[in-house]
Amino acid sequence: MVSAHILVSGSVQGVGFRWFVQREAEMFRLTGVVRNLPDGRVEIYTEGLRETIKTLIVTLESGNGISRVDSCDVTWANATGKYDGFRIVF
Repeated sequence: MVSAHILVSGSVQGVGFRWFVQREAEMFRLTGVVRNLPDGRVEIYTEGLRETIKTLIVTLESGNGISRVDSCDVTWANATGKYDGFRIVF
């Protein structure tokens, strides 16, 4: 198990992107949180299998049909086990 800190840049706020991330992460059985940042990016902390997180990132790069994703910057680390599900943080 690993942890990924993902910063998504582009037109990703005000377009349902956080709900898209939550739905996809839950479908992949990942844990973590997603939130909007004041600078217009979306921040994701997620934990699970590295290959599963990589699949999530590919899905995020495609967007939800309304969003435009310019980049997904990922920092990998060891999993902490601190998440018990996946939720949106406001």
